[in-house]
Amino acid sequence: MKKVISFAMSMMLGASLLYGCTSGTASTSLQSEETASSSSSASDSTEEESCMIGMSVPSMNNPYFIYIEDIIKSKVEANGDTFVSFDPQYDPMKQISQIEDMITQGIDVLILCPYDSQGIRPALEACKEKGVLVVNFDNRVMDTDLADAILVSDNYNAGKVVGERVNEDFPDGAKVAILNSPVGESTMDRENGFKEALNDNIEVVAIQDGKGELQTAMEPAENILQAHPDLDAFFAVTDQAALGCVAVLEGAGKAGQVHVYGIDGSPDGKKAMQDGTMHGSGAQSPKGLAEGSVDLAYRLLAGETFENEEVVETFLISPDNLDEYGVDSWQ
Repeated sequence: MKKVISFAMSMMLGASLLYGCTSGTASTSLQSEETASSSSSASDSTEEESCMIGMSVPSMNNPYFIYIEDIIKSKVEANGDTFVSFDPQYDPMKQISQIEDMITQGIDVLILCPYDSQGIRPALEACKEKGVLVVNFDNRVMDTDLADAILVSDNYNAGKVVGERVNEDFPDGAKVAILNSPVGESTMDRENGFKEALNDNIEVVAIQDGKGELQTAMEPAENILQAHPDLDAFFAVTDQAALGCVAVLEGAGKAGQVHVYGIDGSPDGKKAMQDGTMHGSGAQSPKGLAEGSVDLAYRLLAGETFENEEVVETFLISPDNLDEYGVDSWQ
């Protein structure tokens, strides 16, 4: 069963940060590296026992996750607690081993967005064995019984509203290519919502794995464009991958002619819409996900339990309503 919450409601969740396990002592930041940068902050002194909250996301080479980490880290530190995270760089085995390292360090709660929704199970089992609470956000794990709280965007709807926009932009039909990322449940939901919303006269001519990133999306986008020179539009399951399509189209002299659609509502994606090289994005609220995840972490530590997952609404940003959201920040 799902409980849908709006962006405005998610902003109210921060009130329960007072549930923490410390009296609010100051903390300092420590930096460490493991082939990629990771960050941690530790208390100089504690009047009471402090909490340690870990975060693991697919990659820190994505502005979306950088923005989320900044919010979570600042809220945990403001509560006088310790924050630690590592960058698995889209490597599912590295993500598991890094989570195991955080468990060894003594985290009390793991705030988790898995790269591989199914493959993350060993890390979830390790958390359960050691009594580490798990807040699963953004990309839902397959083994939901191993998560203590779940907060995700309505990813199916994010794809659906983009598919509906494609129908509006191409009432007489179109040839469309999809750059997906099939290891994540969230990205699969986006792809399914998009495809199921398309009218019968919209033909999906190619589907390839763009892995959700700008650089990794460029080669499959280029291959698709060469195989389908009459392509009308790209749909990518993230704005970063959509921007990879834009880069390929710019190199081919077709930017703005072939429509590009993404998911996220990122500042870079919105700037591309402003420039006429992107044409729509199913927008998320990373601020709502970040603040809501911290809220759930402290409520779990306070002894609350959650039977229902919470779902943050998604919506379309297009050139038609771009002025309502601006291009300089996330919504």
